[in-house]
Amino acid sequence: MTTLNLHTALISTMVIVSAADREMTDRELFTIGEIVRTLPVFADYEEEHLPDDAATCVDMLNGDQKLDEIVGKIRAVLPKKIYDTAYALACDVAVSDGQLSQEELRMLEMLRHGLDVDRLTAAAIERGSAVRYARP
Repeated sequence: MTTLNLHTALISTMVIVSAADREMTDRELFTIGEIVRTLPVFADYEEEHLPDDAATCVDMLNGDQKLDEIVGKIRAVLPKKIYDTAYALACDVAVSDGQLSQEELRMLEMLRHGLDVDRLTAAAIERGSAVRYARP
């Protein structure tokens, strides 16, 4: 049984969205790394743990746990005030490669519901991600 902490829960939100379409692109992986390196929520995270923490999440996905159980584990670990942050990180990863698959959209929807992100807040987060990662 995998035990999550604040950082591994946030990393898991990004990994499950990236892996939702069964293809974790280099751009998505780069974005996860950039988020971990630059955002204040990861200020006390030891970056060298990222590959192992991401692999642990992939193992959960490949194991016998259902997605809603993984989302429930993430929710149980995160403080309520970080739910929107977790959703925003997942959105950033989903749009970072310029492709948004149906599987990624469905995973974002599961995260939105699982983390109780209301529709208006979700729409604002999604729009912010879309404009940040827009290409000319």
